[in-house]
Amino acid sequence: MKRVGVSVSAERGMMMKLRLLRNATLRLDIQGKTILIDPFFAPKGSRPSFTGRAPNPLVDLPATPEEILDGVELVIVSHLHADHFDPVAQSLVPKHLPLICQPGDEDTIRSHGFRDVTPLADIIDWHGIRFERREGSHGLGPVVQKMGSVMGFSITANNEPSLYWAGDTVLYPAVEAIIATTMPEIIIIHSCGARWDGDLVTMDAAEAVATCRLAPASVVIATHMESLDHATVSRDELRRYSTEQGVSPQQLLIPQDGEALQLTARPA
Repeated sequence: MKRVGVSVSAERGMMMKLRLLRNATLRLDIQGKTILIDPFFAPKGSRPSFTGRAPNPLVDLPATPEEILDGVELVIVSHLHADHFDPVAQSLVPKHLPLICQPGDEDTIRSHGFRDVTPLADIIDWHGIRFERREGSHGLGPVVQKMGSVMGFSITANNEPSLYWAGDTVLYPAVEAIIATTMPEIIIIHSCGARWDGDLVTMDAAEAVATCRLAPASVVIATHMESLDHATVSRDELRRYSTEQGVSPQQLLIPQDGEALQLTARPA
């Protein structure tokens, strides 16, 4: 497990653990609790292509769904696109687990048998962990109507690094304002440069670099990479471009599927 110090402090022993599974699917260990974000369990090649290039997803999961679900106590579903909550996940995620979603998705999720569904309209406090909804835009202009609504969220807890999960959004003024006003220690972005009908619908390499420059004291973690056929930016391309632009590899992390990171809070 890679250990990443946002700013390592010996006085503050809490350590957040973050594991990228595939695409946007993450396991987050915080305050002794395990959270699963955007479960996407479809086997490689079992979903339709977005562009005609290849069936999705392009790669297998690095662990079985059962291993991923082991110990999970809370699930977050940012929106209902199949690469964030697919039919396999809808079937396998235990129906009794508490699940947080964006407002408007709760009835659909309950229709799959989930019994404890709470929309994140503003703030939810759960076992000492605070979740705060953040705006996002799955592209700009007319493509937003095709993509539908999405959300990001901030997570804060005592003695843990503050985290902003931007989600399926491009970099636009609302996201810039969130970064400026909350100054998160960790920023998780989707930076594969996904395009729909030619329009950018997630961040690309240039927007990943711009995010790093907006938050020079933050660690930025690039996810949603190399999993779907409408992506236009690979990990190697993002790494090469960010290096050319002078972004430190200690600031912009580009984990592989299955890779785990340990993240520590800045000193008070």
